Amino acid sequence: MTEDDTETRIARLEEHIAHQALVIEELSGQLADQWKIVEKLQSKQEKLIERFLALESQSALSIIHISE
Repeated sequence: MTEDDTETRIARLEEHIAHQALVIEELSGQLADQWKIVEKLQSKQEKLIERFLALESQSALSIIHISE
């Protein structure tokens, strides 16, 4: 392998590493954005569960009052 071949190979490897670093940064940003969405959805789900349970309790109380 000549010196030119080695330098060319090193340059290609450096380009490949730079490209991989860019991809990692982009994926990290996307992951952070998706995690924010997951957290928002979890919060909304918890609120909906609370509302559902409250409505269910009210409904059960209404049925009890009607039965009496």
